[in-house]
Amino acid sequence: MKTPLQEPTFLILTALAEGPMHGYGLILEVTELSQGRLSLRPGTLYGSLDRLADDGLVTVDRNEIVDGRARKYYRLTDEGTRLLRTETDRMRRAVEAATSRLAGRGATKPLIASRSARFAGGIA
Repeated sequence: MKTPLQEPTFLILTALAEGPMHGYGLILEVTELSQGRLSLRPGTLYGSLDRLADDGLVTVDRNEIVDGRARKYYRLTDEGTRLLRTETDRMRRAVEAATSRLAGRGATKPLIASRSARFAGGIA
């Protein structure tokens, strides 16, 4: 799997970075991590988990029976942890670049304006 990751995938891996979780716990955690913007349906989550398992990024940690119902717990693999770190570093660099450019935004406007004026003046 390559980066950049889609947001649901990134959030599933992020949730699992804390430790093994079952499906319903992952749904709740992804909703919380996204501040309510993303609410995964069970079919979407389990399809994603199957793909992530096929890619070697997550694996089944254990199965439990709780109140007569089977719960499958998933965890990150070493490869999943590496990919999450890589994506987190990529996103951090992008945020730093945007933050830096926004902080200097007022300082660059005159430079852009002076370049535009020189360009316009050269054409006339």
